[in-house]
Amino acid sequence: MDNLKVGSDVLFILLGAIMVLAMHAGFAFLELGTVRRKNQVNALVKILSDFAVSTIAYFFIGYSVAYGVDFFVGAETLAEKGGYELVKFFFLLTFAAAIPAIISGGIAERARFNPQLAATFVLVGLVYPFFEGIAWNHHLGFQDWLKAAFGEEFHDFAGSVVVHAMGGWIALPAVLLLGARRGRYTKDGMVAAHPPSNIPFLALGAWILTVGWFGFNVMSAQEIGKISGLVAVNSLMAMVGGTLAALLIGKNDPGFVHNGPLAGLVAVCAGSDLMHPLGALVTGVVAGALFVWMFTQTQNKWKIDDVLGVWPLHGLCGAWGGIAAGIFGAKALGGLGGVSLTSQFIGTGLGIVIALAGGAAVYGTIKKITGIRLDPEEEFNGADLSIHKISATPDGEM
Repeated sequence: MDNLKVGSDVLFILLGAIMVLAMHAGFAFLELGTVRRKNQVNALVKILSDFAVSTIAYFFIGYSVAYGVDFFVGAETLAEKGGYELVKFFFLLTFAAAIPAIISGGIAERARFNPQLAATFVLVGLVYPFFEGIAWNHHLGFQDWLKAAFGEEFHDFAGSVVVHAMGGWIALPAVLLLGARRGRYTKDGMVAAHPPSNIPFLALGAWILTVGWFGFNVMSAQEIGKISGLVAVNSLMAMVGGTLAALLIGKNDPGFVHNGPLAGLVAVCAGSDLMHPLGALVTGVVAGALFVWMFTQTQNKWKIDDVLGVWPLHGLCGAWGGIAAGIFGAKALGGLGGVSLTSQFIGTGLGIVIALAGGAAVYGTIKKITGIRLDPEEEFNGADLSIHKISATPDGEM
């Protein structure tokens, strides 16, 4: 019986890892469909390369920073309990690797390739697991303090804050340090449109992410005995809420419509195991509306050239999700309880502070040492000479 349970848990979390791994194809196609044609090859190569670098950084450094576990032992030890610790690493790696995948969308079309890989290594090896260990492994006594002071720990079941808000808020200083794409904003204050190059690819990316998200959320239980249908249905309701809000407020714009479900899913991660489905629906509606409004605000009013809107989508909707868990997870609003709104505010705030500081430090240092932006000719041609150049014409025709 024990062997059956161990084997079931290993298979369960392995399937979750595979589903979240597939989400990285979603990140790739979402970016591919959004950027201009001359930058499509760069987007594809960047996402895959970032995942490879993330694996190395998390295997050798990050997982140990977060959980105090390393793999510098014999294979016999690693194979104990069916290799559960190994597949748990694989599963959590796919979360960690989402950080550079998120950032990639914000800095698209003008970031240098190799400096971004260097940033990925430091972020996944040190910055992200530092907060991961605080939130999910009781490092530094932070969770114990929240429990003693406010009655409950900071709750983030599947990473609204730990993964998504971290990725979005790390991306913000990177976007600001890079500056806008050339020609994006004119001297007279006008905004030059850079419409998505391929709506079908954008939609494909959104659908891949949406489907994989049910592995992201449901498999966060990490053991088959802890699986909850509530998590699945709450994810569904938040996805639908985000879609409908983006459809209405975004006035049928296909880019907004396909990012709406992602906004809802980002927001519901934290409290998907606690909320009533109606609370999850409201969480998704607010997230979808928040994304559309803040994407428009940042691009058109504040002149922040966040290409895929990763700060509104992941940073702000992730932060909203951390707070929403404290609101709709409460028994008074139909939730299961066991959550403190004050703890949610404080935990979310800490994640934002660490993300901003880490992002500014990493990208600021790399900018001073090597530079992080393509030179004008490379940016015009849509090619980073660090990778093989396939598109040979300035207008991006293949």
